[in-house]
Amino acid sequence: MNQTRAVVSGGAGFIGSHLTEKLLKENFVVILDNLSGGKLENIKHLQNIPSLTIIQEDLKEPKNLRQIVHKCGIIFHLAANPEVRASETDTKVHFQENILATFNLLEAVRQSKTPKLIVFTSSSTVYGEPTQIPTPENYAPLVPISTYGASKLACEALISSYAHTFNHRALILRLANIIGPKSNHGVIVDFIKKINTNPKELEILGDGNQEKSYMYITDCIEAIMHLTKRFIESTEKVAIYNIGSCDKIIVKEIAEIVAHEMRRPDIRYVFTGGVDGGRGWKGDVKTMQLDIQKLLAAGWKPKYTSRQAVKLATIALVRSLA
Repeated sequence: MNQTRAVVSGGAGFIGSHLTEKLLKENFVVILDNLSGGKLENIKHLQNIPSLTIIQEDLKEPKNLRQIVHKCGIIFHLAANPEVRASETDTKVHFQENILATFNLLEAVRQSKTPKLIVFTSSSTVYGEPTQIPTPENYAPLVPISTYGASKLACEALISSYAHTFNHRALILRLANIIGPKSNHGVIVDFIKKINTNPKELEILGDGNQEKSYMYITDCIEAIMHLTKRFIESTEKVAIYNIGSCDKIIVKEIAEIVAHEMRRPDIRYVFTGGVDGGRGWKGDVKTMQLDIQKLLAAGWKPKYTSRQAVKLATIALVRSLA
């Protein structure tokens, strides 16, 4: 990957900004971001690096996308609306921000007429509620229970079809819950904000027994880089990998970690009871753990457990959200 020109869509977002920082050590990087979810603050410390170009571009209504894509060799496609619950109030959001944006990017790739490598950050939500846990990449059928998961699965299908039809290559990465500094949504952020508002009582959506894998951001970025370099050296047209930790943690334990780090060990927990058997909301997958045997076989393993990741993320986020 040395001295490759890489595009990072969503490069001002949580994962995108961390990935950009890593890529800049060896590559020229072009960030594309409409700044609807991402923030310039996330990449402020990188803005004076000569090998970085930042372009405010909305993939839903692109203006310069074709010219930008033509000059690059690899595209890290992270731009998306990451909030799983967003469709409860706006049913179009995941279609527009995820599927339409991906289609427009792929059309720019097709029109460039030069082979590209697309690295796409998908999600564990494409599996829906699998009967096999941990869940491997070849699990089927894929039946998402949220429009977010459905949109990610649709993007996977589009990317795979464009790779095969128009002579490109694609690495699809199904991520667990990624947490750490710069994150602006998710259970840890929600808990911190709630405790800041009411230090005596913490509302927990669902029954508190939802159990999922969490991965610290540095582990996630290292895994992405490792798999990308490995894929470049391979001859595969399309490859799919799970990226996550080796275990899982329940929501109640996350609440206890957050309360401890905020010095509120005696806070009272109030469980909403949730929907459909204790879920936090409609579309919430109650139990999730990705099978990462394929990732381990590729020569990489996570440094942190889910619990360690939650603690590290909480410490970082308590400081930034105080």
